[in-house]
Amino acid sequence: MFSGKRGLKVTINAPVVIGFVALCVAATLINALTGGAANRVLFTVRRGSLLNPLTYLRCVTHVIGHSGFDHLLGNMLYILILGPMLEEKYGKANMIFVILATALLTGVLSVILFPHNALCGASGVVFSMILLSSITSVGEGELPLTFILVAALYLGQQVYQGLFIKDNVSQFAHILGGLVGAGLGFYMNRAGLTRYHKR
Repeated sequence: MFSGKRGLKVTINAPVVIGFVALCVAATLINALTGGAANRVLFTVRRGSLLNPLTYLRCVTHVIGHSGFDHLLGNMLYILILGPMLEEKYGKANMIFVILATALLTGVLSVILFPHNALCGASGVVFSMILLSSITSVGEGELPLTFILVAALYLGQQVYQGLFIKDNVSQFAHILGGLVGAGLGFYMNRAGLTRYHKR
C-alpha cells in the first residue's frame, strides 16, 4: 500500500493477478534482451526429451512468455480487466489454481496433440478468465444466460477460426482455456468457494 501527500492510497487489490502480469512482462523483457533465446529455452512449450527437466517446466511457464510486446499487451489488458474481479470473488489461492491448471492442461495436451507445434502466451489464461467471469452464480439446476452467450460467441469463434482460418493463434489453447475456466467456475460456485454468494 502506498500513500500520497493528500492521503490518497494506492492499494495492491489483486496481488495474484498483478504478480502474474509482472512475471509476463519480465519474461518478455528477458526474451527481447536475449534475442528470443529465453522463449526457446523457457517460455515455449513443445515436444522435447523426457529426460530434460525443462520439458516439464515449459508445460507451465509457456503462459508467461510472449512473442513480443504487442502480443503481451493484448493479453495483459484482458487479464488486468477481468482478473481483479475474479480474485476478489474466488480468492488468491483459487486464482493461482485456475492459472496453473490452465497452463498445465494446455501445455501437456499441446505437446501430446500437436507435437510439431510450439505454444507460447497467456491467451489460454485469458479465455479461462473470460468464461469464468461469465459465471456470476450457479444455483441448483441453474445455468446463467450470460455464460451460455459468452461460451457460444467466444468458443464458437475459436472453432470457426480453427476450421477455416489459418493463422498463428492457437485456437486449441483458447478453447481449452475457456473449458477450464467454465469447469472450475461451476465447481467453485457450487462448492461455495467464493467470498460472496447469491442471496
